[in-house]
Amino acid sequence: MRNLFAALILTLLCASQSPAIEVAGVKLDQTVTVHSQQLNLHGHGIRKKFFVKVYIGSLYSAKRFTSAGDALRDNGDKLIRMVFLHSKVGKEKIIEAFSEGLTNNSPDLVGSPEAKKFLSLFSADFHRGDVVDLILGADGSVAASHNGKALGSITSPKLARGVLAIYLGDKPADDDLKKGMLGN
Repeated sequence: MRNLFAALILTLLCASQSPAIEVAGVKLDQTVTVHSQQLNLHGHGIRKKFFVKVYIGSLYSAKRFTSAGDALRDNGDKLIRMVFLHSKVGKEKIIEAFSEGLTNNSPDLVGSPEAKKFLSLFSADFHRGDVVDLILGADGSVAASHNGKALGSITSPKLARGVLAIYLGDKPADDDLKKGMLGN
């Protein structure tokens, strides 16, 4: 009876913890904390460019979304996490990809002061294993970090929506990544 009770307690403890999901050899957290709020992994996918796996993109949010439109309209905190798989992605390629995403999904942001400031945050190359977080705050802020080091923050609800649209807009950077981040 004592062993049965111990097994039951152990089972309950293990069930209450949310284990990480492994994707392409990388463990993704099921939950993260942003602005003292717990966000749940909504979905994830792999960004590919010419058959090269560039990074795993994950979307974390407090709410579940049934569509990209729901996610883009939602004003709650969100986190986009990129874990790089490729050996090296140069800063100029990152800036070019973000610029292209803004052009394709939020052309009114192109050349704006907030877009220029956002693009200027990325001044280093990214290497395999690097983690880049883009926190899209409920207050309309966009904060970026690289391996836990803050790169900067901009408060612009328009920019926050534009950054999310790079991944979930009508012309996303990668259709399969968009589907994955939406949990499909």
